[in-house]
Amino acid sequence: MPILARMLPAPLTIEVRRGAVAQLGSLLADSRVATSGRVAVAVGVGQGDRIAEVIAPSLGEAEVFRVADGTVDAAVSLGAELRRGSFEAVVGVGGGRTIDATKYAASLAGIPMVAVATNLSHDGICSPVASLVHDHGKGSFGVPMPLAIMVDLDFVHGAPPALVRAGVGDVVSNLSAIDDWQLGNVERGEPIDGLAVAMARTAAEAVIGRSDSIESDAFLTVLAESLILSGMSMVIAGSSRPASGGDHEIMHAVDQLFPGTSNHGELAGVGAAFCFFLREDKARLSQVAACLRGHELPVSHRDLGLTDDQFTAAVLLAPSTRPGRYTILEHLRLSEAEVRTRVEDYVDAVGC
Repeated sequence: MPILARMLPAPLTIEVRRGAVAQLGSLLADSRVATSGRVAVAVGVGQGDRIAEVIAPSLGEAEVFRVADGTVDAAVSLGAELRRGSFEAVVGVGGGRTIDATKYAASLAGIPMVAVATNLSHDGICSPVASLVHDHGKGSFGVPMPLAIMVDLDFVHGAPPALVRAGVGDVVSNLSAIDDWQLGNVERGEPIDGLAVAMARTAAEAVIGRSDSIESDAFLTVLAESLILSGMSMVIAGSSRPASGGDHEIMHAVDQLFPGTSNHGELAGVGAAFCFFLREDKARLSQVAACLRGHELPVSHRDLGLTDDQFTAAVLLAPSTRPGRYTILEHLRLSEAEVRTRVEDYVDAVGC
């Protein structure tokens, strides 16, 4: 009998609503997560401790570990603690850095991870990638997707607004990444996973045209679901291809050359807008720029505090951050003088 469908990996449960963390105890009692209930909780700075206090009554004797930052060292240290404690699962509570560090630590310990997100800064909530800082900058590490995901909107409303808005930039950049993937297919015969594309595109389109913003529960719900869907598209594809193209190459280059410039989502949004300018896709550029402005996000490098020369250097370095990946940047192969001219023209085009 022929195979009629493929099996798709997905989290056991996804909860996006106010008061979602109240269900955490019930989730962890599920034998598919932990059979004896020996669970660790990893919290970051900021809201992590407060959420740990809220969920403590439902977690029994769960041991709490604090994740100092989003570095490889912090993740490895947590992984060692999880192995020593013989835990069955770990709950990562916090923002993007804490979630990524906990995902990597869980993979080192060989146990499942439950993500409790306190902000919506990027699609790491559900992605099979952990972005961590190391001695030579920031790198992306393959990890299992979280076994379950909770986004409690009560806590998201308490997160720094700039970090929540950043998630818009990250998910909208999927549109640029998809165009790059299709370009790789045309120019190099790179195979495309249509389902992964559909998921990544649906995630971006669900957000880009909305008129409401992060003050609204309805918007936050859609943003959270879109970021989760974006992460799942990478699981389906087996790589970050549906959500990472020239836009993210530029982001990684800025991180390398000018660390601390901005956050993941803001850089991805600017990178996506610039890539649409390079493609001469005026309609999509206008739509993306309007979306970014509507959510008080940067549209050009100047909004980020970078000079034209600095952004030119980042664009030139960008292809080397993802060797072998084919995007509009590799396709055009612009010289330094050509990049500088495009950067200056881009500023004029978006009015920044």
